[in-house]
Parts: sequence; structure tokens; C-alpha cells
Amino acid sequence: MTTQDTKLSSADLMQLENEYGAHNYHPLPVVLARGEGVFVYDAEGKKYYDFLSSYSAVNQGHCHPRIIGALTRQAETLTLTSRAFYNDQLGVYEKYITEFFGFDKVLPMNTGAEAVETAIKICRKWGYEKKGIPNGEAKIIVCGHNFHGRTVTIISFSSDPDAKGHFGPYTPGFQAIPYNDIAALQEILEKEADTIAGFLVEPIQGEAGVFVPDEDFIPQAAALCKEHNVLFIADEIQTGIARTGAMLRVCGDCNCQSKCERQADTYTRPDMLILGKAISGGVYPVSAVLCDNHIMEVIHPGQHGSTFGGNPLACAVATEALEVVVDEKLMVNARHLGKVFRTRMQKFVDKSDVVTLVRGKGLLNAIVINDTEDSKTAWNICVALKENGLLAKPTHGNIIRFAPPLVMTEEQLHECCDIIEKTIGQFG
Repeated sequence: MTTQDTKLSSADLMQLENEYGAHNYHPLPVVLARGEGVFVYDAEGKKYYDFLSSYSAVNQGHCHPRIIGALTRQAETLTLTSRAFYNDQLGVYEKYITEFFGFDKVLPMNTGAEAVETAIKICRKWGYEKKGIPNGEAKIIVCGHNFHGRTVTIISFSSDPDAKGHFGPYTPGFQAIPYNDIAALQEILEKEADTIAGFLVEPIQGEAGVFVPDEDFIPQAAALCKEHNVLFIADEIQTGIARTGAMLRVCGDCNCQSKCERQADTYTRPDMLILGKAISGGVYPVSAVLCDNHIMEVIHPGQHGSTFGGNPLACAVATEALEVVVDEKLMVNARHLGKVFRTRMQKFVDKSDVVTLVRGKGLLNAIVINDTEDSKTAWNICVALKENGLLAKPTHGNIIRFAPPLVMTEEQLHECCDIIEKTIGQFG
């Protein structure tokens, strides 16, 4: 029986989740029932601006007709074969995505966390078989306050007590350095390079509060990794697919309007690239790890895989989702609107006692609330924003992340800024 048949209210639906679902999330009190472009609608039909985009999975906007079209066409033909057999979509997709991002090989998976786990396995195996690290001694360097997922291995190198507490014993083999600290990376590489297989990093730390590193941090880190024969692994699950104003954040502040392999001097090419979220436009779980032959060739049959990884439905959806980003010039729009947003918010910050800082790149931005991390001010602001027709969510207590779909217009963005300023003004 559907919710339409039973006419359940938002309160009824929230109660069902509370009673029958695990309490592993703390959502805002709104029940979404429909989405279109930059808007979502609740069970009663109220319209909201989506300023979270499912943590940047819906860069192309909700229910983009081209992506939905690719999904439905393929769903009527063939959805899943497993990798026990070839299918007529996978090879075409693999050729498309590797050429799109300029790598030799791709290993397709489903979720972002799966892709990170995949990269970790490939990196370790490369360390043993290509670099010659003694078996069992390979280390991967990570950054403090990272967020790469919530599997046991990934939380083992998390610094978030909520993500990590009481889930041990933890997986060894990881060592954290401060984010945006090139000296710390250089020090550990110079001392321990013989046992370090990779450096795993987010080009912008999204979940930590949209921390943007110094412009030279990523290229310098990549250069140090190359110098010490360490794989530079870029987790672009949240920052990739045009979110920050370039197809990939490792492209830097380029003015390119096309694909990654054309980024010229601004492109810091990772040894391994991890993608997820918007690679499918929020329509279907798709993730991927890309690298060149000399790295990917360490993986052989039976050593890694997934029943759903590389399924025909995922291949069709991801291809169309990437085409939409290019055809609609979403990189250009994100870059332009991001500057507009930060300019307006900075003017607001300058005269506000509630907000102390705005930061970000493209349409991945955050504001810092003038309160402690354990306060409820940011949460209360987000509830008030919801009442005024805009959905956002706090991260780390006193930070609110703003990441609308990249199909937003400048007029819509200004309307959203009006809502944000008016709402926060009520707390001053």
C-alpha cells in the first residue's frame, strides 16, 4: 500500500521511521516526497529550495529528465547480470569514463565508501607487488578530520568520535597528519617512505565543514608523493563532477569549460581518482576508482568485486549524468554562482553577529555560526530555514553547509540568499 493510498501525513511518516528504522541519522523534521530541479516538495506539497543536494549527489538537479530517461530505457532492457558474464553496457561505459577523465582503467563499484575501500586495497597491493614494501607493513597516510565513509576500515582512521566510538578493534595501517600541512606530509615521507604506499586526501574537506586548503597544498602534495614513489589518491566523491567549479577539484581554479583531460597547467593528476555521488546524478548508486595500467594491473580475478558493480543500469545512468554536466556547462555555472554566493554572504557576515565566516569553492560552501560546536544554534537556524522554504543541514555543530544543485539560476540563488539572510537575522 503506497503513501498516496493511505494519505499518511509527514508526522505519520516520521513516526514510522522512528519506530521501525535504526536511529543512525538525525534528519531535519521534513518529509520529502517529490523533487524537480532545485526544488523538493514535502508530503503535504510544500516547496523548498534544496541547499544540500543529497551531500552533492544531485549536482544535475532532482530527477533530471535526460538521466531518468537513460534509467528507464535501460531498466526496460537489462538491469543486472553480475560480473559472471559480460554485458553490452559495461565496456562502452568503461571506455567512456576512462577517456573522459584521462586514465587507462576503471574499477566500477556502487557507493562512495565501497570506492574508498577499493582504492585502499589497490594501493596496498601495489605497495607490496610494485614498490616492494614488506608484506603486512604498508601504510597509507590520511588527514585529520577526514571523511571517507563509515565502514570499519574507514572509521579506523577517522578522528570523529561519533563515527569511531565502540566500533573497534580498528584496522591498522593508517597514519594521520594535519590537513593542509605540507610540512607534516614532507616529514613523514622523508622518514617512512619505504613503507608508505599512498596518501589519501579530500581536495576540500566537505563533511569537516568545507575546509579549503591553500592553493598549493594539492599540487605540492602530489609532487612529494611522486618524489617518494607514493600513490597520490584523490577522494573526489563530494568535490568532483563540477561541484567546485571544475570537473574535479584537483583541476584547481581553472577556467576550463570542458573535460578533465583538457585542464592544461592547472590540473594536478592523481595516481588514483575516487568518484561517486553525482557521477549518477543522484539517480542510482554508482562509484568508481580510476588509475593507469601499472597500478590497476595488480588486481586479478577473484581479488575484488561486487555483484552490482558495473551493472548495465549503472553504466547507462552514469554516462548520461556526465554528459549532462558537460552539455549544460554546470562547471561554469557552479564557478560563477559560487562567487556570487560568497560575495553576498561576506557582506552579510561583515554586519552580522551571528555568522563569523563564509568559505568554499564553486557551489560547495559553508558558514560558521558564532557559537560553540556543542550548541544548537546552527540546528535551530536550519529548522527556521526549513520553515522559510530552504533546506540545509549543520555539520560539526556550528557550521552550516550550503550546496544547491548546479542547475540553479542566479535569480534563484539571490532568492535563496534573501531567505538565508532574513532567517539568520532573526537570531541576531
